[in-house]
Amino acid sequence: MADPSQGPSAGDGDCCVPRQTAVNTAVRDRETETTATMPKMKTHSGAGKRFKLTGTGKVMRRRANRNHMFEHKSSRLTRRLYGEIPVAKSDVKEIKKLLGK
Repeated sequence: MADPSQGPSAGDGDCCVPRQTAVNTAVRDRETETTATMPKMKTHSGAGKRFKLTGTGKVMRRRANRNHMFEHKSSRLTRRLYGEIPVAKSDVKEIKKLLGK
């Protein structure tokens, strides 16, 4: 057993661990205060699945009646419902808000 009057011995493991100073914690606390932006904006999960934003800022949506029961719809109708179309101008502001944009 080591004599406690001689200080830490090689087996203690405390000799090589640097101690934190008060200056380091003050710098860390100041950095977290300036970088924290709360609360975070969250995308409405339903709107995120249904609408997409283009590079120019237009909000695009899928057409209705393109999910199932195609055997009851004419081929002409299903072809006409291909692709995405822009959302009505009156709804764009609210949808962009739901998307967090």
